[in-house]
Amino acid sequence: MANTRKSAKPKGAPKRGPGAKARKASGKKPAARRSLSWRIATWSLAVFVWLGIAGIGTLAYFAYDLPDVGKMAEMDRRPSVRVLAVDGTPLATYGDLFGDPLRVAELPPHLPRAVLAVEDRRFYDHPGIDPFGLLRAIVANIQAGRVVQGGSSITQQLAKNLFLTPERTFKRKVQEAMLAFWLENRFSKDDILSLYLNRVYFGAGTYGVDAASRRFFGKSARQVNLYEAAMLAGLLKAPSRYNPANSSEQAHRRTTIVLSAMTDAGFISETQAERASDERSRGRAFGGIGGRHFADWVLGRATGYLGEIDGDLVVRTTIDPVLQRIAEEEAVKMLDGPGRERGASEAAVLLLSPDGAIRAMVGGGSYDDSQFNRATQALRQPGSAFKAFVYLAALEQGMRPEDRVLDAPITVDTPVGPWTPKNYTGEYHGEVTLREAFAGSYNTAAVRLSQEAGLERTTAAAARLGVTSPLKPLPAVALGAAEMSLLELTGAYAVFANSGYAVWPFAIEKITSPSGVILYRRDSRALARVVEPRVQNAMLDLMTATVAWGTGKAAQVDGGARPAAGKTGTSQDFRDAWFIGFTAEMVGGVWLGNDANTPMQKVTGGSLPAQLWSRIVTRALKDEPLRPLPRENVLAERESTPSPRRVSDRSDDGSGGGFIDRIIRTLRGSDAEKSGSTRGWDQGFPGDDR
Repeated sequence: MANTRKSAKPKGAPKRGPGAKARKASGKKPAARRSLSWRIATWSLAVFVWLGIAGIGTLAYFAYDLPDVGKMAEMDRRPSVRVLAVDGTPLATYGDLFGDPLRVAELPPHLPRAVLAVEDRRFYDHPGIDPFGLLRAIVANIQAGRVVQGGSSITQQLAKNLFLTPERTFKRKVQEAMLAFWLENRFSKDDILSLYLNRVYFGAGTYGVDAASRRFFGKSARQVNLYEAAMLAGLLKAPSRYNPANSSEQAHRRTTIVLSAMTDAGFISETQAERASDERSRGRAFGGIGGRHFADWVLGRATGYLGEIDGDLVVRTTIDPVLQRIAEEEAVKMLDGPGRERGASEAAVLLLSPDGAIRAMVGGGSYDDSQFNRATQALRQPGSAFKAFVYLAALEQGMRPEDRVLDAPITVDTPVGPWTPKNYTGEYHGEVTLREAFAGSYNTAAVRLSQEAGLERTTAAAARLGVTSPLKPLPAVALGAAEMSLLELTGAYAVFANSGYAVWPFAIEKITSPSGVILYRRDSRALARVVEPRVQNAMLDLMTATVAWGTGKAAQVDGGARPAAGKTGTSQDFRDAWFIGFTAEMVGGVWLGNDANTPMQKVTGGSLPAQLWSRIVTRALKDEPLRPLPRENVLAERESTPSPRRVSDRSDDGSGGGFIDRIIRTLRGSDAEKSGSTRGWDQGFPGDDR
């Protein structure tokens, strides 16, 4: 059997050890690894290149319509109009208001720190975008299930305010980030913070911290204390919600949150925060004195004087902040109390100086609920408050307060048929003096006087004193059938407080540019006399009787110690109730009613309006000395005084009256005053307002 052998190795060949096979296999793996690594590197480079290209393309796409950063100093804004009270207190601002541009170094340290505490604590550490802030905002929003925090840094917010729109899109966020990096590269941190504080919106039409400080606190941002700084910083989150004029309590709560954030950030101590919160500096917050109806009306007047407004304006008005606050407070009290109980939902009040300067204007119960100005825009029937012009026309025809007029049923022909006005009580007083008829507001007597003096003379007298609404010389005008505004009627009554000289109510003293250049100044020259001295004194006689013992007794000031005069008025079915009166110091008009022209519950001019007038004037003049009404010096009448004139007709019902009745009524007060109510107009015409 043959033996099989392996072939012999060549002589001198190396021996193969146990690792020889392994070394042979391993010679192939490094090559494979090099090939795989090369492929990975190649693909990675390709992906990186394509990502770079895509990134550059994306950035180019977003950068294509970026705004021109070279125009960052330009501001497209509306001209601002600042309306000021007579003492410089801000009433309202329209348009966009900017203050002085201030650098961070010019501000008290607690102001920029308050802003950083709630807006961007790492502002001085990040390169324009705060990744930690973004992450915090994402987590908070996910937990809340809605957007409750924003992660934008102050630099990003500035970029948005300077260059972009408020729209929330991915494109805008990318552009915001790009511009933030540009700002960080171009400006220092202090420059960026200064720009932000000078441009950001703080509410109420104010842009920049200085404008906001002047608006809310009446002083420069250089002077704000810690509490005020925290309040300004708190406005940035929601300027309208935390506006101290809209809600002082919400503003205070937000301010305490800012103070707490400043403590957490190490900017102030807890003791400082507590002390600032306790002091609660309120300053002179915008809107604190009200007057928004007035400010809106003044803006229209300013536009009328200057035409189109194309630059910033400062309008100095005649409003007295103290009187404005008194008028608003008392009007609200009346509407919330007796007014609500008796169906009066709205009120209007005007206070004028005897020369016509408007010192207070209340256009309604709440400006927030309605911007309609019932003092200047509403046209309502004045009722018996119009009788002042009837008696004025009669006195100008030579009659005197002692002359007599018949208070008895009367029928007058009108274009729509016979009209028979009636007194409220249905009772008549026979022959009475003009003084008695006016103070007691007897309707039939007023109609007789208007017939005697002439309806044309009556309407002409009203127009001469300042009533600009159309007046038709119809019989019912004697009892206030024509419509007019509270401003017209109060301005006309001001003539009697101004010694018979014409009065044109005015609200603007001057209009200037922010630098003080005068664009308009009121002409203060005196107007002509429109009521002769004898007639002026006679009208004061009638009107003082109304307040002393007539239908306006509730309007007495200081318990009757201060001389006052006026007239009540009530329209059909108690839809409007008025009291217009004056003292030596001021003229006041009050109206109560409803916008829907619905009747009130027997509210007459001698009730709630007279009471409101008395409360306002008493508070307004509490520190003023007593002064007599402005009576005129008249040449002595001839010694032989003619007998009193009588105005009567065949309609006399034979009812008694005269001296004895006058004594009785004087002792007990007028029947009308006791009734405290009024009847509407009979057969579609005005009734006795009492």
